[in-house]
Amino acid sequence: MRYTGPKVRLSRRAGVPLTRKAVRYFEQRPYPPGEHGRKTNRRTTGDYGLRLMEKQKLRWYYDVSERQLRRYWDLAVRKSGASGAELVVLLESRLASLVLRAGLAPSIYAARQYVAHGHISVDGRKVDIPSYLVKPGQVVSVRERSRGMQPFVAAAEGVYADERIASYLSVDHKALTFTLAARPEREQIVVPVDEQLVVEFYSR
Repeated sequence: MRYTGPKVRLSRRAGVPLTRKAVRYFEQRPYPPGEHGRKTNRRTTGDYGLRLMEKQKLRWYYDVSERQLRRYWDLAVRKSGASGAELVVLLESRLASLVLRAGLAPSIYAARQYVAHGHISVDGRKVDIPSYLVKPGQVVSVRERSRGMQPFVAAAEGVYADERIASYLSVDHKALTFTLAARPEREQIVVPVDEQLVVEFYSR
């Protein structure tokens, strides 16, 4: 199941801020949540615990369920490239992930909601499946009837955009549209996870 509780709590459990909003909170309380959070020593975690946490961080970062992540892992293993890199590329190619990366949403949770509620189209057709895998050359945009909504007015002003847009995206914030210009490469994807530990977790 996907986690639906407080999102900042996930960042504190993971040991890294997983969302923009979490950065400020994490700086104030960089220790795990709970009554004994201050006394927890992350360095004493065993090998299995480290690998498990990296896998969980990847899940939380992209807001996918355990079953979904396992399915992406099975797909990644069948590809010719390094399994860990292929796994991250698949997750990054999800429609919800790219809506976030393009600056059309403030968080992965909002991006998922925008897609699920039918506000996003791909090549002019409504797509309400957050896990939809976008292919290079496809054009993603906010649907005309949704553009007057406050979150998309803010997105058009570049409020949610990163300082540097990912090189595999061609984005027009004013038009609320972007194109996946090329297949993402692992070295282009900024994600606070060591995917090799995820590979070791699934290969054990």
